[in-house]
Amino acid sequence: MPVDLLTLLAFLPAALALNLTPGADMMFVLAQGLRGGAKSGMAANLGIALGCFVHVLIAGLGLAALLKAHPAAFELIRWGGVFYLLWLAVKSWRAGPPQPGRVSPAPALRVFREALVVNLLNPKVALFILAFVPQFVSPAQAVLPQFLILGLVICAGGLLINGLVGLFAGRIGAKLAQSSGFARAMNRISGLVFAGLALRLAVMERA
Repeated sequence: MPVDLLTLLAFLPAALALNLTPGADMMFVLAQGLRGGAKSGMAANLGIALGCFVHVLIAGLGLAALLKAHPAAFELIRWGGVFYLLWLAVKSWRAGPPQPGRVSPAPALRVFREALVVNLLNPKVALFILAFVPQFVSPAQAVLPQFLILGLVICAGGLLINGLVGLFAGRIGAKLAQSSGFARAMNRISGLVFAGLALRLAVMERA
């Protein structure tokens, strides 16, 4: 087994604690669930989980170390993420009124794609994984398989926790969205959440 059992048992609670900490990914899933129901929440959850695994793979291959060493590349990706989130914020804020009595969620594939892009355009995810996972990696064994296994644990935990958040938010949205006014308010709230995430990404420190 690439990862020692005792190491894995020590890693599980640490990864769970990280996944339970509210962050940008959880807020994105929450906003999509409130706005478009459980289906949108789960689509966002799956997109973020895939993005997380891509970051794990990048870190395992050593590309995240190169990103850390070149501030210009980091800044380019970070500001790409800022502008993409601002675009989502404007689109949500300006969304037209839905049909009366119905929630008007975006297609699940579009939500999945947006969540994936939002996660991939946050370079701090890759840098965080690069800082956190190696603490549980043994240099005496092949590094990449250990990275992938531990990364899958993080992604699986996020998939579970954010999935519960998306389902819960979706049920609330489905019960409350009985009027076009509420659905419009959800669009505005989603826009504010996306704008807040853009601000958070814009002002975050690189280190």
